[in-house]
Amino acid sequence: MKKRALISVSDKENVADFAIGLAAMDYEVLSTGGTLKVLQEAGVEAKAVEEATGFPEIMDGRVKTLHPTIHGGLLAKRDNESHMEQLKEHGIYPIDIVVVNLYPFKQTLEQSGVTESDIIENIDIGGPTMVRAAAKSFADVSVVVDPEDYDSVLASLKMGQLDKAERKRLAAKAFRHTAQYDALIANYFTEEEFPENYTVTYEKKQTLRYGENPHQNAAFYKNALETGMSLASAKQLHGKELSYNNIQDANAALEIIADYNEPATVAVKHMNPCGIGVAENLSEAFSRAYESDSRSIFGGIVACNRPVDAETAEQLSAIFLEIVIAPEFSEEAMTILTKKKNIRLLELEMENGESGYHKLTTVKGGVLVQSNDSGELNEDGLTFPTEKKPSDEEIADLLFAWKAVKHVKSNAIILAGNKQTVGVGAGQMNRVGAAKIAIEQAGEKVKGAVLASDAFFPMPDTVEIAAKAGVTAIIQPGGSKRDQDSIDMCDKYGISMAFTGMRHFKH
Repeated sequence: MKKRALISVSDKENVADFAIGLAAMDYEVLSTGGTLKVLQEAGVEAKAVEEATGFPEIMDGRVKTLHPTIHGGLLAKRDNESHMEQLKEHGIYPIDIVVVNLYPFKQTLEQSGVTESDIIENIDIGGPTMVRAAAKSFADVSVVVDPEDYDSVLASLKMGQLDKAERKRLAAKAFRHTAQYDALIANYFTEEEFPENYTVTYEKKQTLRYGENPHQNAAFYKNALETGMSLASAKQLHGKELSYNNIQDANAALEIIADYNEPATVAVKHMNPCGIGVAENLSEAFSRAYESDSRSIFGGIVACNRPVDAETAEQLSAIFLEIVIAPEFSEEAMTILTKKKNIRLLELEMENGESGYHKLTTVKGGVLVQSNDSGELNEDGLTFPTEKKPSDEEIADLLFAWKAVKHVKSNAIILAGNKQTVGVGAGQMNRVGAAKIAIEQAGEKVKGAVLASDAFFPMPDTVEIAAKAGVTAIIQPGGSKRDQDSIDMCDKYGISMAFTGMRHFKH
């Protein structure tokens, strides 16, 4: 009895060559619809599935392989006498190889102007059913869902047959294929933000050399339906492969730069900003970011929201940087920056800015899911409880500092002035410690600066050391039982305070 292969694919890349290889090994090929046409045009003597089932495709192809002749041939256990007798009794032939990939549901979702009817018609039913049946029967059946596997499968068949371990590997891949497919469909239909089962799916972008440390294994996966500004969409123009820590830091830089509309530069180290500068042009914005902390930027990641020109490239090339991310690099900028062998240059469209998304944090035995911190604030959202009210210039700096402190690990303090961070206190166990670090970093620049705190002051001590150092205005959420103590401390030193009514913890 001839061996049988059933081929029905949406992605027809190299499928004709694969079928020709099977036919050369005396496989009988069954196929459907467009795949059948492709195979026959390539000279493969493929038969329509309906010749095997004795039942035509109906309902515009919605029903074609959902038939006992097909699924009996897939699910029968070859070592089960009863199963094989039943096949013989009903005139069913075993199917040895299934080559199936599914209707382009994902690609349909990604199209613009697509209707719900189009989307629903691209939900495959027969395909996943065949894939799952074949994968369940991997002891006897080989299932191939990825064109990348065609060559290796043919090579193994030419040597005799696929061994059980290889069939099991292909089955696992097949179940991952249908699992992702179902996850995308489920997410399309789901309207709840946090349903009873939270299903996500990612696609491998690259295997990394190691994780945070050399003894840890790691890989980078991208969202299967990536939208908006994302590191996974960046094009690397120069430099060696990104590391796990590079990706973490670069992602932090992108999250920060997405908050700025005017020309801005962000410098990041260990997922915290060490400098943020905003100006009328990118070169000046970089100067401000650099001057924020010229020591910590060394070996850091820089993100720019405007094309990098020659002037800015000269500034960037003067220091050691791991990565520069920008929407574009001019030809002159590329000539300058690519002289440095180790710098990584990433080009990324930034016009779309940041869109809402879920942040996932794994914990032992589970995962925490939350919406991203997209909380924004303007002057109308501020209240001023102190005797002294901030000037217009101070309000502008307070809002700048508040935007920046959102991206600093808690407990977080930002000192800023003239659209430039001058001191960053990050990740301390108490707020006073964070303020002292920011003040020490700012040096003389603390005089006349404003201070932002990501959470309220439980005591007035942070306000006091800031006022003594020369801070003129403070922005914080408010909401402490002891807010009045902090207000009184501001009044004592003649500085102003703004309440936001919003917290920006970042753990």
